[in-house]
Amino acid sequence: MKISARTRARRLAVQGLYEWQVSGNSEESIVSQFLQEKEMKNVDKDYFKELLINIPQEKNELDNYIAPHISRNLEEIDPVERAVLRVGAYELAHRLDIPYRVVINEAVELAKMFGADQGHKFVNGIMDKMAAQLRAVEVKAAR
Repeated sequence: MKISARTRARRLAVQGLYEWQVSGNSEESIVSQFLQEKEMKNVDKDYFKELLINIPQEKNELDNYIAPHISRNLEEIDPVERAVLRVGAYELAHRLDIPYRVVINEAVELAKMFGADQGHKFVNGIMDKMAAQLRAVEVKAAR
């Protein structure tokens, strides 16, 4: 299965957001570090940078989309799953060019790849609820 440049960008963005969350390093320093150190062949570098710069800047807004759908404080969620949910919330809210089903599928795949054993199920449930909220017209049309 061929992996798209955008999927590769999301994977690296989740890794970068994880680092941002646990290290406190600036998003700009993480972007430049990744561009120097990571394999960036076949990666949508512009999309990677968009995610890694905008998500920290819009953290409060994105967290407000996630928080109503979880039963505990967002900071108590595994940092990998938190990063995945923030990418998903960002895409649902700001990238209307990406169909909501693609956003959900990508988030679930990222959670399977990087998250805890059953984390993808948790991510899937939250993403479904956020999609119904943020993309109500699109979700309703699909059903």
